[in-house]
Amino acid sequence: MQRFQIFSQDAPKTLNLFVIYVSLPAMILLQVPKLSFSNELLIPVVIAWIVMAVSAIMTLYLSRFYGFSKEVTGSLMLVAILTNSSFLGIPIIHAYMGESALAYIMIYDQFGTFLAFALYGTFIVSYYSHASEVNLKIIATKIAIFPPFLALVLALMLMGVSFEEHIVKVLFTLSNTIVPIALVAVGLQLQLRLSKEELKPFSVALVIKLLIAPLVALMVAKLFGWSNQASHVSILEAGMAPMITAGAMASMAGLAPKLSSAIVGYGILFSFFTSYLFFYSMH
Repeated sequence: MQRFQIFSQDAPKTLNLFVIYVSLPAMILLQVPKLSFSNELLIPVVIAWIVMAVSAIMTLYLSRFYGFSKEVTGSLMLVAILTNSSFLGIPIIHAYMGESALAYIMIYDQFGTFLAFALYGTFIVSYYSHASEVNLKIIATKIAIFPPFLALVLALMLMGVSFEEHIVKVLFTLSNTIVPIALVAVGLQLQLRLSKEELKPFSVALVIKLLIAPLVALMVAKLFGWSNQASHVSILEAGMAPMITAGAMASMAGLAPKLSSAIVGYGILFSFFTSYLFFYSMH
């Protein structure tokens, strides 16, 4: 579709907004109330933040070791850390593990990836692009009014509540739109251009994001003795491709735009294979 310019250039933005404002909130309200309060709810959150912290430390160390520029380092600190936990995580993990995995995906995405994107991502852009100082009030407001986050808070309050059949049908129909719309939006934004000079930071980013991050998640799960659906979802989420929005943020901030786009684009393609390997290793 991108190749033949079937859609307008604004199409990915429109599709993204539909997923954020309609599909994701519907899926969250449909799936999360089915959960019950337990320690399992904390597993995706704990794994997400440990994986991101370890990945960030390793990325910073390797960037200094190889002498990457400040712009390249800033780019890697975004795209090698933040995972595509919803737009790719939902369709891929749903295909592997079924509908019962969706609620844990939402917990990982909102309390892990989304909060990190809002807090950590904003700090990285401000620090590496010489932007204005981080405004915590603006960040807090963005988090508080983000539709999927609001839906998650509401869904957690409704845990154990059974909706009427017609409400379930509406939520089910709307939530089903996320897989085709999200994948089309991802495809329309794919960029696969890469120069030879960028091969080293490109390799560093994808090795950390697609191999080391899920290995860290696997080790955390082993360390705490977690071997359940919540931990399996978290391991797969940790190994998803780099977040598209993180690549866009890096590009807009002038942090190696072509490199950022290439890491995200190739990361999506490679993650179809690496995620399968990690799924296979857990079963």
